[in-house]
Amino acid sequence: PLGEVEISRKVKSLTIIFRSCTNINMLTQNKKRLFDKDKSEYTFRSLNSIVKSLNSAITKFPNLVFNILIVDHNSKSDDLNKIKNILSRSNINNSVINLNVDEFSENINSINAKNEIVTDNQMSNMANIHKSLIAAKNKCDDLIYFVEDDYIHSEDTFSEMIITYERLSSQLGRELILCPADYPYLYTKIEPSNIFLGANKHWRKVEETLCTFCTSKILLNKHWDKFVSMCQFEHYPFEQPLHDIYKTEYCLSPIPSLAIHCTNI
Repeated sequence: PLGEVEISRKVKSLTIIFRSCTNINMLTQNKKRLFDKDKSEYTFRSLNSIVKSLNSAITKFPNLVFNILIVDHNSKSDDLNKIKNILSRSNINNSVINLNVDEFSENINSINAKNEIVTDNQMSNMANIHKSLIAAKNKCDDLIYFVEDDYIHSEDTFSEMIITYERLSSQLGRELILCPADYPYLYTKIEPSNIFLGANKHWRKVEETLCTFCTSKILLNKHWDKFVSMCQFEHYPFEQPLHDIYKTEYCLSPIPSLAIHCTNI
């Protein structure tokens, strides 16, 4: 009944930038993680789910260019080998970068927004995000999906995100940010919602996410200083620069979710 949607914004490529660290269980929290397994188990399962979803998307979008880039911090050699084995079993272009935190440590303010000393774990996290942003700026042409290594994705995640991006970006005439997780914490506040029709799911406008999201090279360049500021000063909340971007850009999350974040219980 709605007729056809003319797609004026075609996606050309999708690069997954996967931030991994198998030896730190939780970044700043002391609670146990959901399912209470070794951190490496979440990393392997997360990457497996990404590969499986990408393989599904490749069959539907044979002309798109797909890439996976791992930015790893201090994972054990055995774990890194397992990560590389997972990648080798796929037909997706991939590469691994080993993070050197010292490359960014001088640019990180040692005191955070709560007037506390920034922990070593948080510094390595900020350095990893910074390295990921630079890699995206230098190596990516179109869509970039920044993802932490504790998200499990459904098989249709990337197909849904690609079609939705093309459709809604064409209809709205602007670039987007997509977050695949329908975070429960975003339902703790009563506030107006804008609802959009994606491929097979509804999507709603949100004004908060964590550090896993998909956006375009265009928006990355447009808001570069705000993205980088998240890596130089520990805001409270940490993702405040992202939230500031979402005040002027459309950030959408699916209903129901396309991914689950395996964080604390």
